[in-house]
Amino acid sequence: MAPRPRLDTGEILKAEYDYIANTAFQANEDRARVSSFYLVSVGSVVAAIFGTQVAPESLKGVALPLAILFAVLTVLGRLTIAQLARLRAAWHESAQAMNQLKDFYLEHYPEIAPAFKWRGGSIPPTDKPNSIANLIAMEVALLSGLTAASSAYFLLLAFGMLGWWGWALSGLAFLGGYAVLWANYKKLLVDDR
Repeated sequence: MAPRPRLDTGEILKAEYDYIANTAFQANEDRARVSSFYLVSVGSVVAAIFGTQVAPESLKGVALPLAILFAVLTVLGRLTIAQLARLRAAWHESAQAMNQLKDFYLEHYPEIAPAFKWRGGSIPPTDKPNSIANLIAMEVALLSGLTAASSAYFLLLAFGMLGWWGWALSGLAFLGGYAVLWANYKKLLVDDR
């Protein structure tokens, strides 16, 4: 039987740590890209609508396509929320993996413990209040609530049912859209998948 090759465990651990650090960094970068894409998409559509300067009397004629467009933006908001939640969970999983390596080193070299601020019990939770991740997700959920309300408004306008209660239904669509997306974000933050 051939002798086993010698492994440089220090190099393997360093490579693993570098890989984990890169995945954590990439999750943060991707989160910024995902949210920026959604915000630019919604902003571009709204700017294009305001730029067309549709006369109020002809607004009813384009109300149904606008309702569909805002419904699509709401669905894109839902997908963005899902991506943000999974990217936050991915970052958290990377931080946990880094701490597993730290614990291994600390078991063999306890004197380096003061060098590490984050340990297994001190990693920020996936759902840390007022974190950048939560604030970005809240922004997307609020904007998606507005697109849901706009969709409801234009749908009611298309069918000529826009009375005072139409505004109330649009307000409920905003609150419901926001609440559903925010609850969905919280549900998807689970990091043990």
